[in-house]
This record gives sequence, C-alpha cells and structure tokens, in this order.
Amino acid sequence: MTKIAVPDPGKIQDDHRFFGQPRALASIFGVEMWERFSFYGMQGILLLYLYYSAADGGLDIPQTTAAGIVGAYGGAVYLSTILGAWVADRLAGSERVLYASAVIIMIGHIALALIPGVAGVVVGLILIALGSGGLKANATSVVGSLYRKDDPRRDAGFSLFYLGINLGAFFGPILTGLLQSTIGFHFGFGLAAVGMAIGLVQYSFGRKGLPDSSREVPDPLPRSEYRRYLLIAAAAIVLIVVLVLTGVITAANLVTIVIGVTIVASVAYFIVILRNRQISTVERKRVYAFIPLFIASVAFWSLYQQQFTVVTIYSDVRLDRGLFGWEMPVSWVQSINPIFIIVLSGVFAMLWTKWGAKQPSTPVKFAFGTAIMGLAFLAFLPFAGGAANSTPLLAMVAILLVFTVAELLLSPVGLSVSTKLAPELFKTQMVALFFLSVALGSAISGLLAQWYAVAPEQLYFGVLGGIAIVLGLVLAVFAKPILRLMDGVR
Repeated sequence: MTKIAVPDPGKIQDDHRFFGQPRALASIFGVEMWERFSFYGMQGILLLYLYYSAADGGLDIPQTTAAGIVGAYGGAVYLSTILGAWVADRLAGSERVLYASAVIIMIGHIALALIPGVAGVVVGLILIALGSGGLKANATSVVGSLYRKDDPRRDAGFSLFYLGINLGAFFGPILTGLLQSTIGFHFGFGLAAVGMAIGLVQYSFGRKGLPDSSREVPDPLPRSEYRRYLLIAAAAIVLIVVLVLTGVITAANLVTIVIGVTIVASVAYFIVILRNRQISTVERKRVYAFIPLFIASVAFWSLYQQQFTVVTIYSDVRLDRGLFGWEMPVSWVQSINPIFIIVLSGVFAMLWTKWGAKQPSTPVKFAFGTAIMGLAFLAFLPFAGGAANSTPLLAMVAILLVFTVAELLLSPVGLSVSTKLAPELFKTQMVALFFLSVALGSAISGLLAQWYAVAPEQLYFGVLGGIAIVLGLVLAVFAKPILRLMDGVR
C-alpha cells in the first residue's frame, strides 16, 4: 500500500497559517462545520416532528415522550463516542474513523429524509448517533495532534475549532427550519443530508495535510482477539433487539435506560484507565483530577442541552416569535446561541492567547461556566408561568447570551483539557470520557424535560439554576487541590 505523504509533524505544529494556527486545522474545521450544520439542522426540527400532529406533518407522539426520545438520542450520540474512540485507539486510528463516521452520518440523514414515519426516525437516529459519536471524539483528537502539549495556542485553536462547529450550528436550524415550515419536515431532513455530503467532499481533499500521528493506532488489538470482540458486538445487538421486541425498552423509558448505561460506562471507564498498569503515576493523578471536572460538566450539559427540549417547547408556547407581522420558525431560536459563539469565540481565543500562562486555570474556568449556566436558568424566572407568546424575543436572546458565555468557559476548555490530561495509551478514549459527561448531561436534560411538563415553571428554573450555582462555587473552592493533581497542566 502506498503511504500517504504528509508534512513533517514538527513543521505542522510550528505552522501559523490559519489565523495563527496550523493550516491543517482548516480541514477539520470544515468537516466539523458541515457535520454540525446537518446535526443541528436536523435536531432543530426533530422534537417538533415527533410531537406535532399528523395534520402538521408530525408523528403525534406525546410531548413528554418526544422530549425523552430527543434527550435519549442526544445522550446516545455522546455515548457512542466510546465506540468511536475505542475503534480509533485499537483498530484504525483517529483520522480514518473520522472519515468513515462522516459517511455513516450522511446515510443516516438520507434515511431520515426518505423513510416515512417511525421507521425512518429509528434507522436515521441510530446511524446519526453512531456516526456523530465516532466523528466527535476523533475530530477532537485529530485537532489535539496538531499541537505540542505545552503549546500556548492550544486553547485558542480549540476555540477556533469551536467556531466552525457554531457556524454550522447557526445555519443548520435556520435553513432546515425554513424548509420545514414551508414545504415539510422531510425536506428539512434532506437538506441536512446534503450538508453532510458537502462536508465529506471537502474533507476528502484535505486529509493528506494531517500528521501521521492522527492515523496511528496507539494500542493495537491483537488479531487473535478480533473474533471475541465480534461475538461480543453481535451478542449486544441481539440483546438490544430482544429487549425492544419484548417491550423492556420502550420510547417512554428509553431516556432512563440511556442515563443508567452512561453512568455505568463512565464509572467503568474511569476504573479501566486508573487500573491500567502501563500508565505512569503522573498520568494517574491527572485522571483523578479529571473526575470533579467530569461531574461539573454533567451538571452544565444537563442544563445547556435543554435548548433542544425545554427551550424548544418554551419557544413553541411561551415565546413571542412575531417579527413585523411574520412568525419566526421555532427552530430559529436554536441559531441564536451560535451567533453569539461566532462573535465571542474569537474574543475568548484572543483573551486566552493574550493572557497566556496568566489565564485562569481549567478548574476555575469550569467553576465559572457551571455557575453562569445556573444564572441563565434563573434569568427565566421573570417570564416563567406567563401567558402564551408572552416572553419577549429580546429576553430569550439575552438568556441565550448567558448560555453562550457559560459554554465558552467550559466546552472548548473541556475538549482541550481532555487531550492534555490523557494518558498516552488513552488519547482518544479520554476525549470520549469527556463526551460521556456530555452524554449523561444530554440524557438527563431529556428526563428533566418530563419534569418541566408537570412542575410550575418558577420552581423548575429556580431549583435547577440554584443547584448549578452551588456546584460551581464548590468547584471553585477545590480548584487549587485539583490543579495540584493536574501536575503542571493548567
């Protein structure tokens, strides 16, 4: 097999041609942007498709069940990063898994667009969840391969990577929502498939510029073990099918099952990494330091991911979406946050770069991000419980601005720190561990949405906001001990 010629890794890491970052970042920036276009474009109309009546083009699923499905799907996306990371670290390398995952995502969107009814939802969401999980963990790992661990541009590079994510997240809901509201849901889903196809073509031309390290398999699985793992995979698939056919797994309890599986997977993953005899003492301490950051991340995402459940329902019922006599599609609310990300991510990147070693440590950033997310929920209180269409659009814009500030303090920083704290044998799988916190938070957001349907809105937003603020304060108190465990990583 002919080896792909790539630039020298040292030259890649010293490259400053893409806004001060390695030029290879542009290829990953592009495929992630289009993947997020398709992902958020589809997710912007998914909940509406599930609970809207058949007369409005939907499936007429009860709203609480529909919210649980969306939460479970969101959790499954990030839960599947375990599989994508394992395949990368043990079978194929991050870059190859990233490419294959993009193909799977495109097929999933095509299925959602062309197969009618519940069957299309099941096939499409399973494929998109599997592909998105593989792409997310490995795109982050490939970005990490462009930098040395002590490169001060690292957090800024991840912030620019995050900008690409949010360019896609901005345009996706706007365009799919426009098609959904004018000619139907399946045309919106079809546009998501087209977007993913564009991203796949663009990335195909840029793959050669990535370093060899992005294709390395850190811990190759012995060929003698292949059969055993194939049997385990087949048994797992058969078990899931049997549980669905016997009614043990249903649409109503799916989100609870995903939460339970994610908790078990997270605990097991920490145990597997910490008990591995090949990691050093310093690496083990850094994994321990990651545990409180993981917990804070779960709390953050359980609130943040409600943009796709509670905030969507709230926008459909409470929000005044009228603009000069025209009613804005519900999905457009999900493009407000990406606008702020696009504007502010560059500001945060420049801020971290300017401060350099003087910038706040990662635990402090996490503490602020969690607490500010709590404040965003408290900002709903003046409008909660009001009449239909009573919340001003400007108020929602202000609330989502607070969402954005919290996100920029935690999410790109979490991606970055997961690569910095990762033991050498678990480079991609440590990123997957961070995404497990997102999986757990996303699934919890679906469960919380079911509480939202029955609880007074003031109680709902007040309790959740208060809990997040307290967790942020606790993390701030323990920031210095956590930093000591990180052993030189900030």
